[in-house]
Amino acid sequence: MREHDVFSADGTRIRVWRTDFDGPDVLLSPGLGAVPTAWPELPDARVLGWYHRGVLGSARPDDPARITVDDHVADALAALDDAGIERCVVMGWSMGVTIAAELALRHPERVSGLMLVAGAAGDPFASVLGLPGVPEDLRRLLGVSSATALRLAGPLLDAVLHRVPVPDLPSPLVGTLRQFLKHDWRWYFTLALALGRTSRLDLTGVTCPTTVLAGRYDLMASPDSLLGPVAGLPQARVRVLPNTHFLPLENPDVVVAELELLLDRVAGVEDALRDLLTSRSRPRA
Repeated sequence: MREHDVFSADGTRIRVWRTDFDGPDVLLSPGLGAVPTAWPELPDARVLGWYHRGVLGSARPDDPARITVDDHVADALAALDDAGIERCVVMGWSMGVTIAAELALRHPERVSGLMLVAGAAGDPFASVLGLPGVPEDLRRLLGVSSATALRLAGPLLDAVLHRVPVPDLPSPLVGTLRQFLKHDWRWYFTLALALGRTSRLDLTGVTCPTTVLAGRYDLMASPDSLLGPVAGLPQARVRVLPNTHFLPLENPDVVVAELELLLDRVAGVEDALRDLLTSRSRPRA
């Protein structure tokens, strides 16, 4: 994997990364502050992504308010433009689902397929604690209140989590957890609260092949928060798996298989469209 810096539309320096595998290009919109190794290896695709503003090598914007979904979408476009990619499949995980879905809605010409994993398409705090009988307004209040409290406790979290020894876990989980614990936690929850103000997205404008993977036991992004918005999409494939919010780490084989299937579906759609355009361009006898 290679990393380098690009500049987003507002001049913020963004660290982007790209794998060296051959195959179709895929953009990963990661979970907030997540490193690439938190996602399973995808040897049949060339994956690129970026680190969110102010974490893991990306700079904080000069204007601290420039951390809305608009700015994250601009960073995604900067990563695509730098790589010379006009159109590709986009994956999103956790809060990255909001960014991936917004990118598909605003720039459908850049998104050939969409894979949404364990995250809500907008209004993410309303999807926490998706337990029976817990109303959405209460979920949102609990989510925002918890993130606000954790933001205020940022210096204390830094003092504790930066010193937590990493347990003996299978590689690459050790490096993933070690990097995650080193975040500036006040800034992390500042980012989370800003993204959390994104309204629930209306996905009816998404027409590309779409795959949704939800965890049945996900207390950070309840399945209904994602299944509802995609229920009416013409090309949506939905799976609810016996997993939690960390579905990519718990069930990597399914994630890989579903991405390969999505890439095949996208190729089939694009072949059909190409044939249709070719037939229309032929002169009539």
